[in-house]
Amino acid sequence: MTTATSKTEASRDLAAEKEKWLRAHRQMVRIRLFEEQVNELYTRALMPGLAHLYSGEEAVAVGICEALNLDDYITSTHRGHGHCLAKGASPDRMFAELLGKEAGYCRGKGGSMHIADPATGNLGANAIVGGSVGIATGAALAAKRLENGRVAVCFFGEGALGQGSLYEVMNLAQLWKLPVIYVCENNLYNEYTHYSETTAGTILGRAAAFGIEAETADGQDVRAVHEIATRLVKRARAGAGPAFLQADTYRYSGHHVGDINREYYRSKQEEQHWKSERDPIQLHGKWLVNQHYADAALLEGIAAEARKEMEAAVKFAVEAGYPAEAQVSEDVYA
Repeated sequence: MTTATSKTEASRDLAAEKEKWLRAHRQMVRIRLFEEQVNELYTRALMPGLAHLYSGEEAVAVGICEALNLDDYITSTHRGHGHCLAKGASPDRMFAELLGKEAGYCRGKGGSMHIADPATGNLGANAIVGGSVGIATGAALAAKRLENGRVAVCFFGEGALGQGSLYEVMNLAQLWKLPVIYVCENNLYNEYTHYSETTAGTILGRAAAFGIEAETADGQDVRAVHEIATRLVKRARAGAGPAFLQADTYRYSGHHVGDINREYYRSKQEEQHWKSERDPIQLHGKWLVNQHYADAALLEGIAAEARKEMEAAVKFAVEAGYPAEAQVSEDVYA
């Protein structure tokens, strides 16, 4: 290999690395701005029902989904907008779903907590705590039987650790060496209760009991999450079996958009600490600048572009039509 060739390849590698992390930043910003618009729709009384915002946890969804192929599977939770967007869902159709419009991913019948997009491998969010663990494990079983090389990722909060179904599927996944990764997003609170009051022992100890590969990641560091996720996905794809990732993170908002006065279960000082010191977008933005991958103007440009995208998506959803009454029994299976 000549020196010129080596320099060319090094330059390409550097460009690819730069684009990779700029894309990660862009995805986190898109998720944050999407959720800001969701809250705005709720406060303007344009959105029926409630939504559970993902703000503060963006690095987990993006770090993991960037390690997946388009046809790999994910299952999501009631706090699932970030997962959907990180896996490739379109904001306009997501907003349409939140507003109950026919243009939504589930033709307006799923709402915030049940968005699914099979085209991007998203097998659906689930309002039931831990409700998607069996779906992800079943998808992993199908992938192994079909030998298609796909991997399934199951997102759930630490509140799901109290669901027996989680342990049943982890047991089978380890016995059958299924290509599934269980991602516990530990944002510290089971609705309004700190997880230390509900969770005995350690989180990783639950996976270790089944002999499952288990690791912890700083859920505010998209690069740290991505590094571990890349390794675990490669391991699962190679047939080494399931893995468990505990991603320590924090939700900025309340349990849902209506949970505004939260001081009875957590302090304003705690919230401010996470927002000012541990914000995943700010941390990654500073890293990009330090690496000379971006400057303040570029980062602001990314935010401005994402803001326009979300505003246009909301406009599309608000102007979209509702489904016809005749559709009420269509696409309903239970």
